[in-house]
Amino acid sequence: MELEVLKMALKIERIYRKPPDLQGYRILVDRLWPRGISKVNAHLDEWFKTIGPSKELRQWFNHEDEKYPVFKTKYLAELAANPDLPQFLQLVQTHLAQGDVILLYGAKNEAHNQAVVLQGLLQDKLNVK
Repeated sequence: MELEVLKMALKIERIYRKPPDLQGYRILVDRLWPRGISKVNAHLDEWFKTIGPSKELRQWFNHEDEKYPVFKTKYLAELAANPDLPQFLQLVQTHLAQGDVILLYGAKNEAHNQAVVLQGLLQDKLNVK
């Protein structure tokens, strides 16, 4: 008898998306609460605000596409020094064993934001897709 192996996914989603993807463990990875979103409508399982970029880095980046490569490098350096990173990795790994994990962010730019950087880091560290 063969067992079917289920592949759990690590996804990213803008918190303003309608309808939201509720098929997974939802983690907000912004330091600031997204404007106009109620806690009920966010459908969050976790708000891991300390994993978001620092205020200084966020304000410098200002979601300007041309700054993204430098933002990514600086944010990865911040993450490497973040004492909460191991706890975040463990949280994601634990929930990926049970189902999908969705990293939520508020930025308008869907290609250049901290959730994209985090997704890449998690894929490397946890060997997931």
